[in-house]
Amino acid sequence: MAQLADQERALVLVVEDDPTLLSTLAFNLSREGYQVLTACDGEQGLALAIREAEQLDLMLLDLMLPGMSGFDVLRRLRSTSDVPVLILSARGETDDKVDGFEFGADDYITKPFVLRELLARVRATVRRRALPAARPPSVLQRGPLRIELERRTVRIDNQEVRLRPKEYGLLTALAMEPGKVFSRQDLLDLVWGEEVIVDERTVDVHISWLRGKLTEAGLESDVIRTVYGAGYRFLIHRTDPLVEAEQAVAGGS
Repeated sequence: MAQLADQERALVLVVEDDPTLLSTLAFNLSREGYQVLTACDGEQGLALAIREAEQLDLMLLDLMLPGMSGFDVLRRLRSTSDVPVLILSARGETDDKVDGFEFGADDYITKPFVLRELLARVRATVRRRALPAARPPSVLQRGPLRIELERRTVRIDNQEVRLRPKEYGLLTALAMEPGKVFSRQDLLDLVWGEEVIVDERTVDVHISWLRGKLTEAGLESDVIRTVYGAGYRFLIHRTDPLVEAEQAVAGGS
């Protein structure tokens, strides 16, 4: 089987308590050219992820683990690391998936899964992580809103706003290009990743949470504007001509 150059040095950690599945995944990932670490419980998996944080390219994480659950592993990992995490779980309900993404997962695949699909998602994640990224500006200043990209902090009039990872991702994506209309699928691709299958309504829920936090911190709620039938865009001023046109249409309806 052909092996890709960007996989030969990639390190993947598999955290799974089913020994048969664990060995199957480790074998097939090794066959694809990855270096593989394995753990059969949450505490061991978290310890390995923290120890190998600088080299680790991807974690495959089961949710229903003995001792520390996968959700707990992910929550604690995200306080120190941004390594991509692909959840593997028999829990396929929408709420479980939303919780997984809320805790910081990058992808979610439901058991039983097709091995080829899993390997394709692993390849895509590793390839995306290996690509050199264009260096963004270190700070975005949008009126009283200040986004410090290197520190991943958001401030409004010097007051820090605590955001979840996906809320921060949505705000940054929109604020990077004020005035541009982003469809829900655009935002899913940018923030969740192109290979992740998530209901578009998840974007609406996260936008609602984001607006609420910005409003509580003193920012005008309409800086993130709904463009009906199209998606969302970020505005700086109330006098944006597109806002005035929408208000005129709404007033005449």
